[in-house]
Amino acid sequence: MQVTETKAEGLNREYTVVVAATDIETKVTTRLGEISKTVKIPGFRPGKVPAKVLRQKYGQSIMGEVLEGAVNEASAKTIADNELRPAAQPKIEITKFEEGTDLEFTMAVELFPEFDLMDFKKVSLERLVVPVKDEEIQETLERIADSNKSSEPAKSKAKKVAKGNIAVIDFVGSVDGEEFEGGKGENYNLEVGSNTFIPGFEDQLIGLKAGEEKDVEVKFPEEYGAENLAGKDALFKCKVNEIRTVVPAELDDELAKKVGMETLDALKDAIREERSKEFEQMTRQHVKKHLLDALDEAHSFELPETLVQGEIDQIWSQYEETRKNNPDQIDEADKGKSDDELKEEYAKIADRRVRLGLVLAEVGRVNELELSQEDLNEAVMNEARRYPGQEQAVFEYFKNNPQAIESLRAPLFEEKVVDFILELADVSDKEVTAEDLMNSLNEEEEAKPKKKAAAKKKAPAKKKAPAKKKAEAKDEE
Repeated sequence: MQVTETKAEGLNREYTVVVAATDIETKVTTRLGEISKTVKIPGFRPGKVPAKVLRQKYGQSIMGEVLEGAVNEASAKTIADNELRPAAQPKIEITKFEEGTDLEFTMAVELFPEFDLMDFKKVSLERLVVPVKDEEIQETLERIADSNKSSEPAKSKAKKVAKGNIAVIDFVGSVDGEEFEGGKGENYNLEVGSNTFIPGFEDQLIGLKAGEEKDVEVKFPEEYGAENLAGKDALFKCKVNEIRTVVPAELDDELAKKVGMETLDALKDAIREERSKEFEQMTRQHVKKHLLDALDEAHSFELPETLVQGEIDQIWSQYEETRKNNPDQIDEADKGKSDDELKEEYAKIADRRVRLGLVLAEVGRVNELELSQEDLNEAVMNEARRYPGQEQAVFEYFKNNPQAIESLRAPLFEEKVVDFILELADVSDKEVTAEDLMNSLNEEEEAKPKKKAAAKKKAPAKKKAPAKKKAEAKDEE
């Protein structure tokens, strides 16, 4: 095999590779000998088929097989002999070959850049830490108690509906005199003042007694989900069947048992742990973002065009899909920009992603960081926890789909490398409120280019018990 380097510019290398005709013939002859032991041709005993007959019948297909193998073998040897680290699959083109002559092909390969990693001990980061306060635990407990409250019949038969009462009602809704689907309910328990029905509906029930009827006139919101009702005036014929008084749930062990805990203390501990995890995730997001900023700023090197273009294509594909199927999710600032302007912005995003990806990969390579089977198992467990009640199905999915396991590797490895760097970096903790942390995250989100519109992040929702099932009409008010 003869290899000639024809180009060495930046990260690009090109080679002309020649494989001798004698080597090709040797491989063809060897392969014909292998198949002669098993092939069956009428008129010949197995293993006794003449080489000439074999070549006439199978020569063309074997030649294609041999050429493919020769190219793969020669290109791999060229890469190994020249100690190349390809950033993408080499581009190979056969430039010359006729049976009985040398095989000649060219190989163009783009390399991973070589660069020095910064001293991670010089990275200074501030980690915003949010402690879970007792007041938050108490507020969450009160919300759980509120969602588990009960009711009892009003003691006075003369009692009128008031805010905070539960009115047990029948109702039939109509628009322009026509009843609409889902606008009917019987013995529906409506907590007056809960704002679960259309604005103005609940207030019109105030003052009614059990047994009384009333026509409730309301207007559906302009942004209402059902297009046939949005912005329309509606009339609900209502009858109050019963008035019930709300009975608050006590903050005790019985309440804890209702939500699956043994004791009130156990429930408090669970709330604290869950809130802590939520804040830790936010803290992690914040400190990781600043770490990646520091890595991006500290490393400057030529990027493989193949990787950058691939990233640009992926971002643009996502944008076009969003623009086609969910145009309302496009950032308002992007709607007035031309495709060329957007692609220029996305090219900067792609540059950053590729650069950071190469830096993190190099950190992992140099420091021999690897994912263990335990790491992958834990990742699968975390995925399963996201689907309560369907854990076994998730385990089966990953068991039967090796490619699904592989999809976990890249983000898992990135987190491992980030942890490694954070151990070396100078990281100081600063105690802040949840609002402070969220404000910081939101400011950073607004400061960076966006691929598509996204709602501002909100502080983690404080745990609530599952909402009671509402009547079908609830979705149509």
